[in-house]
Amino acid sequence: MATIAAGRRGRRLMLAPVRALAAVARDSTFAVSGIPVHLIGIAALTGPWALLFVHVGKWSVLCAAVLSVALVLAVRAPLTFIQRHRCWSLLGIDIPRMPAPPDAPPVRRMLDSLRAESTWRQLTYHLTVGPVMALCGLLTLGAWAGSAGLAGTYLYRFAMSAPGQFQYGKPLIVLTAAGIAGLLLAPFVGWAATWLDVRAAKALLGPSRSVELERRVETLSESRAGVVDAADAERRRIERDLHDGAQQRLVSLAMNLGMARENLSDMPEDARRVIAEAHDEAKEALAELRTLVRGLHPAVLEDRGLDAALSGIAARAPLPVRVTVDVPRRASPTVEAVAYFVVSECLTNIARHAGASQAAVDVRRAGDILHIRVLDNGAGGADPGNGTGLASLAQRARSVDGRLHIDSPAGGPTIVTVELPCGS
Repeated sequence: MATIAAGRRGRRLMLAPVRALAAVARDSTFAVSGIPVHLIGIAALTGPWALLFVHVGKWSVLCAAVLSVALVLAVRAPLTFIQRHRCWSLLGIDIPRMPAPPDAPPVRRMLDSLRAESTWRQLTYHLTVGPVMALCGLLTLGAWAGSAGLAGTYLYRFAMSAPGQFQYGKPLIVLTAAGIAGLLLAPFVGWAATWLDVRAAKALLGPSRSVELERRVETLSESRAGVVDAADAERRRIERDLHDGAQQRLVSLAMNLGMARENLSDMPEDARRVIAEAHDEAKEALAELRTLVRGLHPAVLEDRGLDAALSGIAARAPLPVRVTVDVPRRASPTVEAVAYFVVSECLTNIARHAGASQAAVDVRRAGDILHIRVLDNGAGGADPGNGTGLASLAQRARSVDGRLHIDSPAGGPTIVTVELPCGS
């Protein structure tokens, strides 16, 4: 292992000069190749004003101004594309594009483009930063070309002199030394020009900070929604597997044990007692499995909707529960599952902690919002921080961008209000 590591370090040291030269060539090429690109914008802005040298008049000034603005707006998008391509192809830096505008008539798109912040940021880059970067590119080109010319002065004089007549003096040595120093400084000029250009391009040609944050929030929201949907789909799959597999086997086992318990009356008492105990255990296991299956994802919710599913919860509750469901259009399966579990957890909390004698559940859909209201006449004083499960309710609601509000004064009543978006 030590030998392999030493070999890798040796190769890195050998390749270091090559990589340094490649970086110098890359930066200098980027700075110099940007000269014509950066000059196009300022040429489009100032070129039409050359008309004034041909004819001076108020209409000439107006035509020059209109043509100048039109040309600048026309070259903005191509120049932005070229600059992004240069950054990617030469430096490997990806400057994200702005989101595509929605489909609209050409005039509307043009007006929206003029009002867009990105348009003015791109114009700022091409008309103010561009000329400065063109000057930096010229400095880079001059640094390399001039330094190379000065450094080659000695060789040039030597090659052009007749045999035996070459003479060198202090000026020749100074020029050659200045050229060598310039060659040593030229890479830093190219690096500085490239660094400034890339910083400005990232700040002005890509999305603004606010747009980037909005895009990131949208991406995270879509990712979270995908995770929530995948988790709900996985719960439904597990529920189907348990219902069609383990639950059916337990039902068959309980039935066989029940028939054996009833029909095998001539067996010894010990054997009959073992069969009876096994029958009771099978029935308890079946009841627990059914409770587990309902906790994962109730089949009635997928088959018949919220009304039937919530009615089933109310029927199993240890206190009277009035259920009202007014949902003309069903929400997505994920939102329905969240609504079901929110109501189920609320009724569980009421039965365990509220000391209530009755409860009411009201579910209504208004537009793209599913409103859930759970009320009980218990002692009140519910606090999400005291471990009654209310914090998990809020977390469930937030998983689909919903909101939960709890109004529980001391002495009651307690009202839990949930709003879930259900645009799908």
